[in-house]
Amino acid sequence: MTDAEPHLLRTLAPLLAAESQAEAAAAGVEPEDFEQAVWLKLLERLHEDDAPERPADWLRRAVRGEARRARRTALRERPYGGEAAAEPHTSPERSALVAELRRVLRAAVGRTPGHCPRLLTAMLDPADPTYREIAGELGISQGSLGPMRSRCLGCLRRMLAAEVPAPRPMGRVR
Repeated sequence: MTDAEPHLLRTLAPLLAAESQAEAAAAGVEPEDFEQAVWLKLLERLHEDDAPERPADWLRRAVRGEARRARRTALRERPYGGEAAAEPHTSPERSALVAELRRVLRAAVGRTPGHCPRLLTAMLDPADPTYREIAGELGISQGSLGPMRSRCLGCLRRMLAAEVPAPRPMGRVR
């Protein structure tokens, strides 16, 4: 490592941190992962006597290259085993609470007025039908589905909010 390299690394550190922070959210990666990968690439280049002429520009390109690589990797990766892999330590209490919330939601959907029960049931379908499929099933135009959905969800939201008791002072429930 030459005498200029520590100075170069110190001057590039804030730029690398800012660039990594800017790219991390879109790539779904921690900014520190970008920083580590780019530092490694830079140090490899410096030790090969292939130092970039304009290090700041090189650093920006390297961070963006790492972001593209991370996005491509994320598109190809899939979680193992679906939902069970996402929550490997699901407790019986958690399962009971989720089942109760689903039961309350389904019951509230059944009490909504007009076409809302059929619309909301179709939207809660695990097969995840498209708007076109839902509109065909309900016999309505696809363009009216969005406003109808909005009204039905508003109605459902109000119904569910009314079922939750309002807290009183000191955290007691009425």
